[in-house]
Amino acid sequence: MQNLLLSYYGDDLTGSTDVMEALELGGVPTVLFMHQPDEALLSQFRHCRAMGLAGTSRSETPQWMDTHLRDAFAWLKTLDAEICHYKVCSTFDSSPTIGSIGRAIEIGRAVFGQDSVPLVVGAPQLKRYTAFGHLFAAYREKYYRIDRHPVMSRHPTTPMDESDLLIHLSRQTDLTLALIDLATLQSASRSEAFDRLIEDGSDILLVDVDSRETQALAGKEIWRVHKPGGTFVVGSSGIEYALLAEWASNHIVSAEPSFSPPGTADRIAVVSGSCSPTTERQIRHALTAGFDGVEVDPVELVSGESDKAIARAAAAGRASLEAGRSVILYTALGPTADRGAEIDRQEGARHKLGRGLGELLRVLTIEQKLPRVIIAGGDTSSHALGQMEVDALTVRMPLPASPGSPLCVAHSRIKAIDGLEVALKGGQVGTDRYFCAIRDGLGG
Repeated sequence: MQNLLLSYYGDDLTGSTDVMEALELGGVPTVLFMHQPDEALLSQFRHCRAMGLAGTSRSETPQWMDTHLRDAFAWLKTLDAEICHYKVCSTFDSSPTIGSIGRAIEIGRAVFGQDSVPLVVGAPQLKRYTAFGHLFAAYREKYYRIDRHPVMSRHPTTPMDESDLLIHLSRQTDLTLALIDLATLQSASRSEAFDRLIEDGSDILLVDVDSRETQALAGKEIWRVHKPGGTFVVGSSGIEYALLAEWASNHIVSAEPSFSPPGTADRIAVVSGSCSPTTERQIRHALTAGFDGVEVDPVELVSGESDKAIARAAAAGRASLEAGRSVILYTALGPTADRGAEIDRQEGARHKLGRGLGELLRVLTIEQKLPRVIIAGGDTSSHALGQMEVDALTVRMPLPASPGSPLCVAHSRIKAIDGLEVALKGGQVGTDRYFCAIRDGLGG
């Protein structure tokens, strides 16, 4: 195995593929494992220079993290990559009780024996920006402070009600926090300021990024201070874009990646557990462009009658596919159809919903010999793909119009799943024609 430049843990599956896409675009061969690989699986990807582990911590409790995240970080540390990245969403949505980024940093800091942890959230490629510690994000070609964002400020599980990331993070950890702001980052004393904050005992060091230029400066500082044996960092895929700029300038990576278009799929299946208005528009657009729609009752899907719900939805999906049409099986059409309050009466129901959709997609994929499928919803994707017995993913083709949601290839011991093309889409990702574009083999 080549010396690894980077290892990472993604706090959900769509975030994990986001990192993989960024690295592949930068000429770094990457594999994403669905679980800690055995030696046989690991040996298939010894040519890779980055390795990731897809997780679910974005939707988990701090108590869950104490066990599972600690074990994951310990395994990643054994890979001896130059950088180990805990990947979080670029919208930073989290809370003290669900998806706590503060608790994740505490655990990673302890496993790696590291005093100060760099944090980068801004990712201009995804239209996410941090300025003087505040987070901004785009929505339908307009830009909002995150606590005023039309979607993320109203997230059903982890609403972002604070744009100052240091204040937001202080609710999740007692670690000391500091900021390298835009003015400091672009000054001649950038490195001295960075070093001084570390020497002063700052446990978490947030670095502003509002452009590709400041992103490159952030990458330069992170690479400058990284230590032999691996340095633990936290942030969005802005980490990868920042480091890639530095690696390219130092000729550490130089390959120009090329990806051949996958061509049209005669029919595909989509499962969606997303309540996002973005996904709603994508579903409605697809229904006008040749897709059939099958509504799946989310409450029934997480109940004791889940087998019946899956069987009924599979029958409807089967009818569409056998007629030569693509099909979308969805649990909601936008935020007004969100039945989260009913679902949450049952402990672990949201995870069960994702697993139910995964089982539904698995049945249709194997039975109908589908070449390409889509899973929509960040939390949904993690649990759904786990039901499909996928061991690892690699990038088939990035989608320039929808960064962060590449078309991937599944690697599996199950013959009917091995080689399957899979697109994994977070709720806020993609243009209105995303599902149609994946079907037609075009950029989404």
